[in-house]
Amino acid sequence: MRQFLLLFLLITLTASCAAKRNQLSSPNGKITAEVQATKGDAYGHASLTITYRDGSDKHTLFDNLLTGMKTDRQNLADSLRLVAVSAANEIIENYQMITGKESNCSNHAFEQVYRFENPRGEKIDLILRTYDDGVAFRYRFNSTIDQENITHEATTYPIAEGVNRWIQPYHIDYEGFYTLTQSGVPDQEPRRNSINGLWTYPLLLEPHDSLFVLITEANIQRGQCGSQLTNTDDSTHYRVHPADDALPFTGTWVSPWRVLIIGALSDIVESTLVTDVSEPSKVTDISWITPGPAAWIYWAYNNGSNDFQRVKEYIDLAAEMQWPYNLIDWKWNEMGNGGTVEDAVQYAGEKGVKSLLWYNSSTSWNGEGAPGPLYVLNGKESRVNEYQKLNEMGVSGIKVDFFNGDGHKEMDYYIDLLEDAVDHRLLINFHGATLPRGWQRTYPHMMTVEAVYGAEWYNNRPILTDRAARHNTTLPFTRNVVGPMDYTPGTFSDSQHPHITSHGHELALTVVFESALQHMPDRPESYRSLPQTVKEFLSGLPTSWDETKLLSGYPGEEVVMARRKGDRWYIGGLNGSDEARTLSFDLSALIGGNGKITLMKDGAEERSFEIEERSVPMGTDTNIHINCLPRGGLVAVIN
Repeated sequence: MRQFLLLFLLITLTASCAAKRNQLSSPNGKITAEVQATKGDAYGHASLTITYRDGSDKHTLFDNLLTGMKTDRQNLADSLRLVAVSAANEIIENYQMITGKESNCSNHAFEQVYRFENPRGEKIDLILRTYDDGVAFRYRFNSTIDQENITHEATTYPIAEGVNRWIQPYHIDYEGFYTLTQSGVPDQEPRRNSINGLWTYPLLLEPHDSLFVLITEANIQRGQCGSQLTNTDDSTHYRVHPADDALPFTGTWVSPWRVLIIGALSDIVESTLVTDVSEPSKVTDISWITPGPAAWIYWAYNNGSNDFQRVKEYIDLAAEMQWPYNLIDWKWNEMGNGGTVEDAVQYAGEKGVKSLLWYNSSTSWNGEGAPGPLYVLNGKESRVNEYQKLNEMGVSGIKVDFFNGDGHKEMDYYIDLLEDAVDHRLLINFHGATLPRGWQRTYPHMMTVEAVYGAEWYNNRPILTDRAARHNTTLPFTRNVVGPMDYTPGTFSDSQHPHITSHGHELALTVVFESALQHMPDRPESYRSLPQTVKEFLSGLPTSWDETKLLSGYPGEEVVMARRKGDRWYIGGLNGSDEARTLSFDLSALIGGNGKITLMKDGAEERSFEIEERSVPMGTDTNIHINCLPRGGLVAVIN
């Protein structure tokens, strides 16, 4: 009997240890990822179960999250068994960011490697990390010949019908709306006649009340392609779909990270997980990388950069508003009316303003009628020569537009543009481009990326007029979580199509939306007509932040964001509804003593401000309540 009990205890202990070896928990113990796999002689699918513990409550976020890869030579997805598990390794790394939502970042996780084998003895590693705010995983395996092609990724996120999700149909420029739906087939997009079954990152889920998951990818390197999500086979299963049907590789191949940010909305918005898993900076001298606002001509004057006198007006505006940059947009190579682009850059330099120039990537829109300059950045020799010419002219950066998807050739081109720019100290802005996937850490001179349905669309179609407020209060929880977003906020007058958001709303966008180059799109006379307090605020506007906190909000309804620069807090609040609303938020996490709050909020009319100064509330009640107009907003600065 004693021998039986000892044997039973040994078996139980062994099973318990094996179970724990297949589990990896976050440093705070709230998030657990468990690998489900067959052992011994059996083969089957490898999958993950991800749970979240909040006090005594344990929620399953994903059950049977499939993993694996296929090539034209190897099936490393359908028939696998677990053959080895590494010891858990603790990752502790602190790093600094020049741009973004946080200047001092902490990369703290546990990592474990699970090795699987198929019946042919071919192996694939699942590299798994758990963070306090999420889970990340990627794959590693070897080619069996000189070159083979990745043809399929099995990673599949099960998402049941009825779960709230904010999701956008895929466009190569990522310029659409993150629609709230509870189904795998959302309403059709206004820019599409039909849905093609591909969805963009990031995808935001609410699998349980007030518990969210944001799905994206990060750390794409040379030779890798981006991906989208597809649920055409089963509307409740979103599978990772590589942009290349056949991705060639040799030797050892490591995938981008599959990233799931998990927690309350504040955990989602404040997370730096995308940069945590990305490669460290490759730029050693960062003294020339300076975030800041830029005057921008395109929104008000579509073809204005071909007019020297009009360009001078925006250079004068930048100098007057103390903005460090002015962007000379498309068609500058056709500039006339009294001067050339060289004259414009020289004039800006005399005013103390740095110039940024637009370029066509020449990979997508490059045929008849395409704006130039064309083809100068595509080849290595031509690109370096152009960069050298810009450097000699005194140009500080470039905006490269109209990219053609997420395949590995396009990704390599992005990296080429970034890496060659370092020697010539050129800042980079990608427009009509892919989603940020952590390059803002690896290449800190990548200041911003469009990949958003932004204010530029007031210039093109009437749709944004009615949808802007809801859209603007969705972006902080979706697109802007993963990286800088060149929305071009702060349109107080009208472009071709009117806006019906309030002045308070428009001003708040400059704080709520993060972009290291914050392009200010309105006409010079519009900025000059603003109240002096508002002009002073815009003149001193930071565009990179030491700390970010979400004070309140829900996607598509409202948001109040606090961002700190030095010892000053900036708060932006947006009402996303068509009804008047009171925005309420607590300052207890921001203040530590006496101080002053300057409020710039909705006036009685949509296109007016009310300016107010208050003392910082002390004692037990540190709540602020601000009445906002429909589609309204506010800015508060705490000194």
